[in-house]
Amino acid sequence: MWLQPEEVLLKSALRLWVTQRSSGYFVLQRRRGHGEGGGRLTGRLVGALDAVLDSSARVAPFRILLQVPGSQVCSAIACGATLEEVEQHWDWLERNLLHTLPVFDSKEDVASFVKGKVQALIAEESSSRLAAQEEEPEKFREALVKFESRFQLPEAEKLVTYYSCCCWKGRVPRQGWLYLSAHHLCFYSCFLGKELKLVIPWVDIQKLEKTSNVFLTATIRVSTPSKERDFSMFLDLEGALQVMEQLADVTLRRLLDNEGFDLDPPLQEPSQITKRDLEARAQSELFRAVFRLPRRERLHAVRDCALWTPFSRRHTAGRLFASDSYICFASREEGCCQVLLPLREVLSIEKMEDTSLLPSPVIVSVRGQTAFQFIELKDRDALVEALLGRLRRVQAARPAHHSASQGDDRTPLPLQSTSACSDHTFGDLEMVSSQSSEESGEEAPGAVLPMSREEVKISLWKDHFVEYGRTVCMFRTEKIRKLVAMGLPQCLRGRLWLLFSDAITDLASHPGYYGRLVEESLGNCCLATEEIERDLHRSLPEHPAFQTETGIAALRRVLTAYAHRNPRIGYCQSMNILASVLLLYATEEDAFWLLVAVCERMLPDYFNRRVLGAQVDQSVFEELIQEQLPELAERLRDPSALASLSLSWFLTLFLSIMPLESAVHVVDCFFYDGIKVVFQLGLAVLEANAGALCSSRDDSQALVLLSRFLDHIKNEDSPGPPMGSHHAFVSEDQEPPPVTDIGDLIRDSYEKFGHQSVGQIERMRCRHRIRVLQGHEGTTKQNVLRVVSPEVSFPLGDLEELYDLFKREHMLSCYWEQPRPGPARHDPSRPYAEQYRIDSRQFARLFQLVSPWTCGAHTEILAERTFRLLDDNMDHLIEFKAFASCLDTMYNGEMNEKIKLLYRLHVPPDDASDYKKQLKQMIKDLAKEKAKSETELPQMSQREFIQFCKTLYSMFHEDPEENNLYQAIATVTTLLLQIGEVGQHSSSSSSRSCSQDSGEGPRASAPSPEQDSVFMDTDTGTAPQNTRAFPEEAEGDWTISLEHILASLLTEQSLVNFFEKPLDIKSKLENAKINQYNLKTFEMSSQSLPELKQDSDLLR
Repeated sequence: MWLQPEEVLLKSALRLWVTQRSSGYFVLQRRRGHGEGGGRLTGRLVGALDAVLDSSARVAPFRILLQVPGSQVCSAIACGATLEEVEQHWDWLERNLLHTLPVFDSKEDVASFVKGKVQALIAEESSSRLAAQEEEPEKFREALVKFESRFQLPEAEKLVTYYSCCCWKGRVPRQGWLYLSAHHLCFYSCFLGKELKLVIPWVDIQKLEKTSNVFLTATIRVSTPSKERDFSMFLDLEGALQVMEQLADVTLRRLLDNEGFDLDPPLQEPSQITKRDLEARAQSELFRAVFRLPRRERLHAVRDCALWTPFSRRHTAGRLFASDSYICFASREEGCCQVLLPLREVLSIEKMEDTSLLPSPVIVSVRGQTAFQFIELKDRDALVEALLGRLRRVQAARPAHHSASQGDDRTPLPLQSTSACSDHTFGDLEMVSSQSSEESGEEAPGAVLPMSREEVKISLWKDHFVEYGRTVCMFRTEKIRKLVAMGLPQCLRGRLWLLFSDAITDLASHPGYYGRLVEESLGNCCLATEEIERDLHRSLPEHPAFQTETGIAALRRVLTAYAHRNPRIGYCQSMNILASVLLLYATEEDAFWLLVAVCERMLPDYFNRRVLGAQVDQSVFEELIQEQLPELAERLRDPSALASLSLSWFLTLFLSIMPLESAVHVVDCFFYDGIKVVFQLGLAVLEANAGALCSSRDDSQALVLLSRFLDHIKNEDSPGPPMGSHHAFVSEDQEPPPVTDIGDLIRDSYEKFGHQSVGQIERMRCRHRIRVLQGHEGTTKQNVLRVVSPEVSFPLGDLEELYDLFKREHMLSCYWEQPRPGPARHDPSRPYAEQYRIDSRQFARLFQLVSPWTCGAHTEILAERTFRLLDDNMDHLIEFKAFASCLDTMYNGEMNEKIKLLYRLHVPPDDASDYKKQLKQMIKDLAKEKAKSETELPQMSQREFIQFCKTLYSMFHEDPEENNLYQAIATVTTLLLQIGEVGQHSSSSSSRSCSQDSGEGPRASAPSPEQDSVFMDTDTGTAPQNTRAFPEEAEGDWTISLEHILASLLTEQSLVNFFEKPLDIKSKLENAKINQYNLKTFEMSSQSLPELKQDSDLLR
């Protein structure tokens, strides 16, 4: 165990201790009298002394000292009861500290650093032990107080966990504490009087990886767009990295992937996230991935146990998983045995008598007269009670007339044309064999060979069903994997796909559902149906089944029914190829449920607008290439070129680039083993062509080589005629590549690359999903800048920083505001320039940070008026283009453009319809897209003119020429008032004559301030109540135009200089990056003060 550093004198220590190992800074010692065979006098005396001492006063026989070279004083930093225990600490010191200490300049710095690190490790160990005993340990509460005081984030920012570690600053490590909260990674260090604070939002992190530097073999590197940070010397580096990956994954998917991410209930509210919730989510996702279950399935319990396996005549150790609708079992040995028990197939769950041979047994009986015996279950009573409760709920909701195990006698497959035994059902194996025998007797020996292979497969599967089961509850072992790798029999393929994917459970749970979907979607016309109609005749056009209207109609019904069932996905390209192959081996309804299983369980996030899941797996595949085929990875010039081909491997499961009879063999393995089959088969394809790929001239030649290889993969066991793929690259002057058998290729893939577990793939997916999401964000940013940059005068670097501030403002609202901004604020399905939008409050904060027209207390009302001007469609949201265009006018516009903008900010609309047209014209002007003929701007009333003058007075505050500007604006104001009065007198006389002639009252003015809060009096925040100051008639007649104002301002040179002086946004951007968080935090704290005051008033 680690010890609080305590000084000891080295000379006196040598009398009682023997040095076992020594390095430059550390000494491992053994106490005399321990571990000595013979025993000298000193050793015997020390051993006798230790034996008679009370247990609390005994000294541990092994210890580690910190020894600074040249000093006789050491510090004990660790001890152990055994040599193995203390050597673990020694190994940690060698890995993490020994190579780091030489970077320090003085011995005192070395001693201070090591002691601080050891004290931090002690604190982390104690907090971990307390966390295992209670939900909110005192140590965690102390860390929470320090976190809040050090980083000053709002109270809504939930601390999840914390670690002791070092952050590298150059070549020097800074010992401190790493705090992981719901939205940020924070680090604090105060070493040798120097304080270091880091606050990194999870949404800014582009990569999390385990790496090494010059001094250490293991560090965690956190990469952001601007910098890389290395953290090391964790007590448990792997555990810390896993939590960081989980937090980053959850936060990024919640904030950036609202198109296809459904949060678990405990994670829906970020302020309630705990480390335990993250661990539960990771365990649930791994459980669903291993057994390929629906996303809605929630894991409730995991128990170590043993299952009786009759094929091996013993109990197999493993783990039982209990979820909403399933009981699952997985052996400890990878691939040894798996069992999937849908609760709708379970008849009873019973506790049996506890014996010495069968401790804590539970019997689960399922349909088909099969029972599963589990033993050695901890908390058996509570587990069985919970299972029975869920079983009763499932049985109450189950249709009484339909069962997954009763589906063996269903109708034959309508589109199956390649199988000679397609007229037989799953349960009639004997009939298949007998018919095959009769046919074989009538045919010549040479023609019998393909069917005899099929007959062998059927016989093997028949024997397997007898021993391992024939329903979805079958034992899934290594033997069944080998049978699948041989290729499924044609007549059993569709049924086995249903069993392996558990689509048969969905089919049995929803009788008549597909028929109702077909009826409801019939005649509907939408974007999905249009895309389906366009792709129908591109789906296996060379296959006879889809050369007639019957096959096309069936494919249309399946695709439109799924688009109607799941409008969020609708229809995506490559779904037509997959569905057409499913229809060849399954009935129409079965094909529909197989498509559901693939799109919603086995390939999650593949079939949507951004095909995010396929891109994540493509990125994982590139990492696997670097690990498994390093020489090829070095020779590949551009990995993205390979991705252009291999992406279709994942999207279509090789169906679009292999001959059909070979590709269905891959689909067989996919339905049994999931996506890992595509990974390992892709690696096998690359390895088979590694030599040719390394010697290829360029990427295009390499792609042609791979395409030709895939097109010449044959299936020798296929009974039907061969069908080529769509992408054959063979020219007349090239020899075709040698033919490769798909069976051999699949066997090689399992032998060489099949060791990757589902858990490893899921961990890699989590890591690469962060990179892919950030890649999409980078693409969005570049496209927005490309669109906006030509229309503004900001340098590209300043415009990029402005976009980052705009996006961060949206994120800050997502972090802490209640209710949280909805999908309307961030929608990845919208055009790039409209994906991020902000409301008036967010705009006001940004306006205060970056606008050059800050007017003190008047800034807020000016920001609100500017927002109203930019909100052209009146949906109370604006996008970045409008925001940047407005700022461009303020910073880089000509004087007349700036005055016109100020004028428009103070002129209210006449009516809603005219206001909308006017705003559209205004936004066009701000974007510098002026039409040749402009509409005349409305006249400004006296009240509006006074507000306009107040804005100008506020803008001049703290300007170096403040006094001159005040005198100039006073002169201009007087002049304009006189101009308005002249116009008022002429207008009053003309209006009186008109009144006498028509008998009508004065003309109605623009909407009053009571009707539009944006134009209220800025001093009081309410509409003026003094009617004497602004008589209705006077205000209605007193008007001034933009031309009057502009001409008057040009008479004062100081005002001209003010509006024409160059403005630089860089200083504002730098200040905004520093203060954006502080402004948001201050706003939230000020909002909470009235609530606290109200609570205190209630207490009184």
